Amino acid sequence: MTLLEIENLKAGYGPINALFGVDLTLDEGETLALIGANGAGKSTLLRTITGLNNPTEGTINFAGKCIDQLAAHEIATLGIALVPEGRRLFPSLSVEENIMMGSCTQRKGPWTLEKIYQLFPILKERRENLATMLSGGQQQMVAVGRALMANPKLLLCDELSLGLAPIIVQDIYNTLQAVSQAGVSLIIVEQDINQAIKASDSFLCMREGEIVLSGTKNTMNREEIAQAYFGT
Repeated sequence: MTLLEIENLKAGYGPINALFGVDLTLDEGETLALIGANGAGKSTLLRTITGLNNPTEGTINFAGKCIDQLAAHEIATLGIALVPEGRRLFPSLSVEENIMMGSCTQRKGPWTLEKIYQLFPILKERRENLATMLSGGQQQMVAVGRALMANPKLLLCDELSLGLAPIIVQDIYNTLQAVSQAGVSLIIVEQDINQAIKASDSFLCMREGEIVLSGTKNTMNREEIAQAYFGT
């Protein structure tokens, strides 16, 4: 069944437009990769879905409900959580306190603190440390754990691999596979095209605020992706 449906979505920052009529459909249990160069509109799309940016036109329907005019906290309570680019942890809080911030939505579901620690055992060992004292990869685990504590139906991940070693990136993507198997739908924004497509059921390529190519890992054509990515 369709979980997220976006039609003719336009949004931006003040007078500057960043999205120009985006259409997108995501089914329950599906993992979708959003690829594209810097400035393509990927992060803006995620921010607009979560209510952090207001659309100027178009509709966003989630689980049968129109959400494009709702505030960010209202959208969160419906079951959409964001792992933001750069992690955005609270520097004065411990690892455990940062994770628990995700439970503010008070949504019921399978994700508990103990479940997060089972997913990321190293975080349980370091739960009393300030989150900013951890390595980049461990901080990313905290950010993912915090989002899962909101018990989302849809998890949005913005640039998970940014600045991380390849082996850490692989560990995090293995974790996302477990999250997907638990029934959470995913939209992944990722610069690493191969990693993004490998981890997803389907992909969309954005350029200059528009969707210019769609496909799956079984139908992907590198020449077409390069052309869509760079507009050459």
